[in-house]
Amino acid sequence: MTRHVGRSGSASFVPGRRVVLVWALVMLLGTTAAVGHSGGRAQASGSAPTQKVCPVKPQPGHFTCFARRRTDIRKRSAVEGVLPQVVDPQQGYGPSDIQSAYNIPVDQGAGATVAIIDSFDDPDAESDLATYRTNYSLPACGSGCFRKVGQTGGKLPGADISGWATEIMLDLDMVSAACPLCHILLVEADDDSVANLAIAAKWAAGQPGVHAVSNSYGGPESAGDSSTGATYFAHPNVAMVAAAGDGGYGVEFPAASPYTIAVGGTSLQACGGNTGKGCINSQRLWNETVWNDLSTGQGATGSGCSAYEPKPAWQHDSCTSRTVADVSAVADPNPGVSIYDTWGSVESNSTDNPWNVLGGTSAAAPIIAAMIAEANVSNPSASYAYVAANSTGLNNITSGTNSPTSCTPTYLCTAGVGYNGPTGQGTPYGLLALGGSGTTPYPLNVGACPSGNVLTNPGFESGSKGWTVSSGVIGAHKGSASPHGGKDSAWLDGNGKSTTDTLSQKVGFSAACRYATVSFWLKINTKETSSTAKHDTMVVTLGAAPIGTWSNTQHSRYAKYLHVTVRVNLPLDTYNAYTGGTLRFVGKENSSKQTSFIIDDVMITLS
Repeated sequence: MTRHVGRSGSASFVPGRRVVLVWALVMLLGTTAAVGHSGGRAQASGSAPTQKVCPVKPQPGHFTCFARRRTDIRKRSAVEGVLPQVVDPQQGYGPSDIQSAYNIPVDQGAGATVAIIDSFDDPDAESDLATYRTNYSLPACGSGCFRKVGQTGGKLPGADISGWATEIMLDLDMVSAACPLCHILLVEADDDSVANLAIAAKWAAGQPGVHAVSNSYGGPESAGDSSTGATYFAHPNVAMVAAAGDGGYGVEFPAASPYTIAVGGTSLQACGGNTGKGCINSQRLWNETVWNDLSTGQGATGSGCSAYEPKPAWQHDSCTSRTVADVSAVADPNPGVSIYDTWGSVESNSTDNPWNVLGGTSAAAPIIAAMIAEANVSNPSASYAYVAANSTGLNNITSGTNSPTSCTPTYLCTAGVGYNGPTGQGTPYGLLALGGSGTTPYPLNVGACPSGNVLTNPGFESGSKGWTVSSGVIGAHKGSASPHGGKDSAWLDGNGKSTTDTLSQKVGFSAACRYATVSFWLKINTKETSSTAKHDTMVVTLGAAPIGTWSNTQHSRYAKYLHVTVRVNLPLDTYNAYTGGTLRFVGKENSSKQTSFIIDDVMITLS
């Protein structure tokens, strides 16, 4: 890596200032909300009232989306509306919950594209996506990361007036939660007709860089489905993912197509507190069952044996035709997943509460699509052969049914050991079952909080051991990039051209820990001359808890090494205290003059 060392500028960083303000507001308002803690982390009980987002019975030849909105979410008061989200957290699961539940290595998937297929236009899609990602401290997804086009890449359709805008935001936010580094291509069909949505799906699958296409919609099977599937959904080098539906036992298309990966839905609940007691798997502090709220008319995951589609060679159950589902993920609206949706909120007369809580297999499908893109295999098979071959990378769902009565054979509507219709092979545990390499889960440690520095190789004296880094970042740098101590340091950017360098390390720790203190020595060199324009930045996070942002404007203060120390509370939404998180440094440099961020002697202590 070629480096161009520059001089240093002005500005300062005062760690903890926002935290003081936040706690002052908490005390002033008397709120009991846990700072940074999603309301969805609490145990939920019973069923929550929901409503379908899209038309219940679409016209013949049309599809409906499979999203359900919670209708009992409290509205924010005028005072709460101006509070930072850390004080007034929205309800529903956030990214950390999804990442923890499915052991997702979120530092993978950079540059892989997930295509999302929906109907009509959401004019606020890009700005709403930015708000969601900013709220959870996910990487920004602007130009080059997010793109919105019409059904064949051209003119956008008319603005949505029927509910699809909320489906769009559910899809965008779930891809962001499961694969923060993935690119997103939103393809908006002219309307919700089978013909136009199929055209949009086929066009998206043919675009460079697209690894997976998410289709969170469907309708009853028909005799013409086989031809439609073969024409529009058969893409051997792209994973075509389809939601199994929310109507309970019964098969929907396109999930029924043997050319798609059919995604069923589960009910996901945190369990065990600090001990793992009450958890189905003591090494996983989440329980999952089949999603079924049919008794209260709130929906359930789809499954069954297709009436028209042939049996693919990679399925081996007793159904003689195509069986749904193949795999599954969270779909229960209780507690549901949190999304940000301004256009859909206006449509549903919830103008004061763009934070919504949703569920449905429309949530499950984009999570699976994002994880497939994250796995980044060269040929993400549109069949599900690789899931069967890698079943050790799955959570087997063994309880629950999606039918008010029994079915024959019972596995088509009832969970059990091995394959079953409602949840397929199970839910992913890491990327192994989706074609990626195996991942080692954070150890579940319920003992005392460890003492000392929990990082491996904190001073980089053993090269990149313990760290995931961009090429050339760690080394025996000389001159103005010389280390604070020892022989090696980490040097982000400094190229004088558009560059993104990363440095990260996973940290596991006990559930007994309540605070993490992050410290490191930092030096900034730059040739930028502006003291106000932030051309080059370095963002530091622990999980998704923000540690701080530095830029070329601070070069004067950091001309020599300064010691940065920031303490954060645990658990934080997007940071799971039972399993751990990732300390991440991301340096971004534009094509102007160079800025170098030099880091050394990093420490994380827990208490």
